[in-house]
Amino acid sequence: MPKLLVCLSVLCLLAAAQPVVQDEGTSQDQALKLLQRAFREQGIRLDIEAKACAVPARICIREDLLEYLVVGPSGASHEALLSTEVTPSLLNTALVTLGVEPGENASWIETSPQPSAEEVAAGSATHEVIPPRGDGFYIYVAWREGEEHFLYRIEDLVGNLQTGRSLRRHPFVYLGSRMVRPDPEGEEVFAADWEGNLIALSYFQQGNTVLTAAVPECVSQTIFTPNSWLLPETRSEVMLIFSRERLAVLPPSLEDGLPVNGDSAANSDSAPAGESSERDG
Repeated sequence: MPKLLVCLSVLCLLAAAQPVVQDEGTSQDQALKLLQRAFREQGIRLDIEAKACAVPARICIREDLLEYLVVGPSGASHEALLSTEVTPSLLNTALVTLGVEPGENASWIETSPQPSAEEVAAGSATHEVIPPRGDGFYIYVAWREGEEHFLYRIEDLVGNLQTGRSLRRHPFVYLGSRMVRPDPEGEEVFAADWEGNLIALSYFQQGNTVLTAAVPECVSQTIFTPNSWLLPETRSEVMLIFSRERLAVLPPSLEDGLPVNGDSAANSDSAPAGESSERDG
């Protein structure tokens, strides 16, 4: 996303906030509080000191195959783990505020020499796929059930049918989406706003999402499913957290926004003493 557009987005957020008198004596802390309040009014909790931000989300599906981790109201919710109503371009602005730099999307390089038709039929690849690489975020999902707090790496909530395990943990590469012109005679728009898809699980050549998974197996679109053993019910509210560093616990600034779902079986008297529902980073 061009830096000019990021700056304009921040200015729009500040303009939407309640007026604050600005003079030479206005401190950096006051400016930071104003920025945080402006993001908060858009559904984004920003904690620059903790190098993290969070948005509200809901569980989309608990069965079927996944191609996306997070989408918006107009996105591919039938193949996504979570949905959020936060505008992708505003979330993108918050991520940039945390100092992230754009990485590189996956690329497909034609093999040379090309395999014959017989070799292709036998499984030989026509292209070498280079996984996404670069700067990014650790992504977490959190919620409450009764007195229990749940904090999972988002990878733990995705099953891999090939390995029989969850998606491998890794930082998600920041792409920042891009500007596109859906109407040749219209204005450019932020691709993630237009399509409604925020975080890709499988690789997509267009690079229209804000972030993407980056381990080699994500070249496939047919091996990932929700880990329904860990997920709350469909449409349950959760908190989606983007962190520049691994988290062992939820940052204190985010705790009061943790959504509450139905009581967990972990609340029963049969739960082992001292058992924790949190999963460290």
